[in-house]
Amino acid sequence: MNNNRFIYFVLATFLAGTLLLIFIQYNYSRNVDRLMKGHHQMLRELKTVHLLRLVERDITWVESRISAAIATNDTSHIEKVDARIAEVKAHLDSLRKMTADTEAWGDIERLEYLAKQNLYTKQQLIHEFFRTGKMDDTSLISYVRDHKIATEAGIIARRLYDSKESGMAALSSAISENSRQARNWGLILVGVILATAAAAMWFVLNRFGHQQRLIRRLDTSEKKVRETARIKENFMANMSHEIRTPLNAILGFTNLLKTRQLDNTSTEFVGAIQKAGENLLTIINDILDLSKIEAGMVRIEASPFSVRGLLHSIQTLFSEKVKEKGLVLHAEIAAAVPDTLVGDATRLTQILVNLISNALKFTETGGITIQIYNKDSNQHNIQLGFSIADTGIGIEQHMLGSIFDRFHQAENSITRKYGGTGLGLSIVKDLVLLQGGDITVESERGKGTTFRFFIPYTIASQQVPLPQAVNISEFRSSAHPSVKILVVDDNEMNRSLMEHLFTEWNLSFDMADNGWEALARLQQTDYNLVLMDIQMPEMDGYNATRRIRTELGLDVPVIAMTAHALAGERERCLSSGMNEYISKPVNERELYELIIRFADHLPRVKRESPASLNEANDGYKYISLDYMKEISKGNQAYEKKATRQFIESVPSSLQLLEQAFLQNDLRAINSLAHELKTTVSIMGLTERLNPILDTLEYAKEITPALGAHLQHLRTIADHAIKEAADFYSRN
Repeated sequence: MNNNRFIYFVLATFLAGTLLLIFIQYNYSRNVDRLMKGHHQMLRELKTVHLLRLVERDITWVESRISAAIATNDTSHIEKVDARIAEVKAHLDSLRKMTADTEAWGDIERLEYLAKQNLYTKQQLIHEFFRTGKMDDTSLISYVRDHKIATEAGIIARRLYDSKESGMAALSSAISENSRQARNWGLILVGVILATAAAAMWFVLNRFGHQQRLIRRLDTSEKKVRETARIKENFMANMSHEIRTPLNAILGFTNLLKTRQLDNTSTEFVGAIQKAGENLLTIINDILDLSKIEAGMVRIEASPFSVRGLLHSIQTLFSEKVKEKGLVLHAEIAAAVPDTLVGDATRLTQILVNLISNALKFTETGGITIQIYNKDSNQHNIQLGFSIADTGIGIEQHMLGSIFDRFHQAENSITRKYGGTGLGLSIVKDLVLLQGGDITVESERGKGTTFRFFIPYTIASQQVPLPQAVNISEFRSSAHPSVKILVVDDNEMNRSLMEHLFTEWNLSFDMADNGWEALARLQQTDYNLVLMDIQMPEMDGYNATRRIRTELGLDVPVIAMTAHALAGERERCLSSGMNEYISKPVNERELYELIIRFADHLPRVKRESPASLNEANDGYKYISLDYMKEISKGNQAYEKKATRQFIESVPSSLQLLEQAFLQNDLRAINSLAHELKTTVSIMGLTERLNPILDTLEYAKEITPALGAHLQHLRTIADHAIKEAADFYSRN
């Protein structure tokens, strides 16, 4: 039963119950009223009978007193006759008022006449007594002695008694019937009330039980939601790690290649690689931001920041892109805007970067104007307004209402021509709303678009000086022989990237590929800084750092390197004993700042430029030596060592995979396929073999198709081993 039907059912039940109670109460009250009316009538009839008895008694008494006065010739016997006659008349008046039967009025009048006759007789006797001195009127004496008046009065009274008796009998029967019906209706009313109470109690208990079941189901659902959120978070973290790890190498080596002497074609290729990598990183960041917003894990932090310094950084960030497109980027801040505010500068930067990037993407001529103004303020708070206007392609009016929807762009052709996921503006709106602000958009097709938003901030009591810009080129041109760094990372590509950077910076470093090896090196050597990867086999970065703090008792700075770009990761790293956190792909500027911050004093001396990378043309069909030669920088001993390891390790890994398949050991297949990815990457087989290895790593069950993938893997690997052996024999 849905909610509406249940509500209608309750209302109908309540209405029916109310009408039933009204009906029962009406019948009960009507019988009680009849019973009370019957009692009143019975009392009136009894009072009538009582008055008749008094009238009969008084008439008989008067007649007897007159008889006594005649017999004794004594007037004292009739002294109170007048008062009694008056009482009789009063009683008769009352009887007349109380009697509704008109036929009885004649008898009442006759009784009144008889009373008057007694009074007349009394007056005649008194008159006779005063005239003759005695009361011997024979006619009066005969009339009184025969008791004619009393006799007639008794007859009339009995006739009235009889009529009243029959009426009282009918009235008594009606009273009894009304009393019985009132009792029955009362019992019905009590029964209905008890039944209603029982039904209400049952309903309450039933609803309470239903509510308890709903609470248990809700609790179970909430646990499932939390578990789903945890699984989703872990998935996003792992996905971030898996995607950002190779992307880190792509962007890192691209930056290194840009520092080399390249011909025009190579420069174009490197630029394309860098642009594609940056676009991919932007998409990954959008997806991760959206995931964090949906999970409620975005934290808005409040710290002082300089509005003008932030805007200057934004302008610097986009200056090259603006020049490339031949546009003009104009920014201005109203004088009424305080320079130092308290809020989340990181989120504000993210909002502005998204909006400006969006404007750059859709603007071919003209420029972009950024305005920051005071929308509203008081002594302590300000609503900081922003306007980002461009002269780009604009948006149709009917599309403005959905421009902030997820995965939505103004037209389908926009995605094909300009790219993008359609998540940027949705994330911008979510971030603005999370900070208590609002955002609107105005646009006209062919004339440009203007985004306006405001965010409330607290006005800082003191100015915060702008941070000094970091000069990485100065760091690259300096030597730091006294600084020794330990890099702990299981990924060969990341280790090679760190090796290149530290070699160029002339830093002393050691490499460890897991937590156990890192602990062993720290027991033997003193390091100024440890760069610790989080996700590693055997012992991850968290446990390794805890052992460094507890078992080794070292306070060496530990910097976490992880692709887990999710909320709470930094806090988890710090709670494990790490000093700071840097996300992958590693940014050179951030890495430089962390080394400066945590390593001891860095003496600087001039260093020699690194040797250029020798070009090689392998000519092999399956393997590619580009990656290995890029890492080796012409070190043939390293190349022979890496090739020998490949030739020795791949056959054994393939044999273990085939044994696991025959033994239906799916877990071993997943693990071995994951490990084999790193092994084959040294020979440039990642692109060719990763689809097969992904299928094996993420397989959920063992099927014949899985055996076909293993056979395909074996075929390619055998050819690759032969080519690797040929390369090994040549060197």
